[in-house]
Amino acid sequence: MNVDATIQKGKEIIRIEAEAIAALESHINGNFAASVDLIFNAKGRVVLTGMGKSGIIARKIAATMNSTGTPSAFMHPSDAVHGDLGMVTPDDVVICISKSGDTMELRQLLPRFHQLGVKVIAMVGNLNSPLSKQSDFVLDTSVKEEACPYDLAPTSSTTAALAMGDALAITLLQKRNFTKEDFAQFHPGGNLGKQLLLKVDAMMITGSNIPLVNENVSVSEAIAEISSKQLGATCVINNAGILCGMLTDGDLRRLLQRRIDISNLTTGQVMTQNPKAISQNMLAAQALEVMESYKITQLVVVDTDHHPVGILHLHSLVEAGLRGDSPA
Repeated sequence: MNVDATIQKGKEIIRIEAEAIAALESHINGNFAASVDLIFNAKGRVVLTGMGKSGIIARKIAATMNSTGTPSAFMHPSDAVHGDLGMVTPDDVVICISKSGDTMELRQLLPRFHQLGVKVIAMVGNLNSPLSKQSDFVLDTSVKEEACPYDLAPTSSTTAALAMGDALAITLLQKRNFTKEDFAQFHPGGNLGKQLLLKVDAMMITGSNIPLVNENVSVSEAIAEISSKQLGATCVINNAGILCGMLTDGDLRRLLQRRIDISNLTTGQVMTQNPKAISQNMLAAQALEVMESYKITQLVVVDTDHHPVGILHLHSLVEAGLRGDSPA
């Protein structure tokens, strides 16, 4: 097989599986809606089971459901008949995945599910199969052809089952009004969790470490404050303690470039007035967006009376793993 033939074969496989997914849309019917309602109203978990490649798909669907607000678990059929069936309760819903609908291990389990009073959803490629006939609801994941030329390796069929599982999970997500903040609660360790959970108050510099001067002090005193706190800037307040300005290393460089004598000037005369300020309840990712938008590296954090309570530096956000593109 030469390069052109290899490329063509790859494209053909993608086309076959894409067509299988497209055809799946016509299989979404009343059984799908009933399955969603059944899972939504269940007091227990969704238990997914399947043998071989179907089992791998079941694991992935369980993971997707868990991360989108539907508690789920995978149960291996072989382990189930040797004790793991004890994990299933009458409050659960079972989803059995099988291309043939005649998987021996699943057929062994069906009577046990019925004895427990557990509702069963079959996700199958054969609507006339034993599994289809003995389940409460049937989701049709049949495909016209596998991408495997010998129709042996599950390819299109497993892709279809995976897509049907995604359809269930995301429809349930919307039915539950599951928000991106809810999603982040289950992903606290990754960048997504940081984007949606990490707030400014957890990242800002506070207390005596805040660079802070009165507007009436000399510029030399402000420079000393900037140098001692090592943040490249200082907040400037008026006599009432309200933020009125910001003086940065950049401001000082621009003054020197203009050959302005700053020896007799007060900080209030050279500061940047009305600097950008944020609330400590703002998401850190949103604060990063503000910095990127205005091309600044520090943000003053103020309370409701506009008193400085902290300062946030770009380096702290970058070190925390934030990289912009925060949620709106």
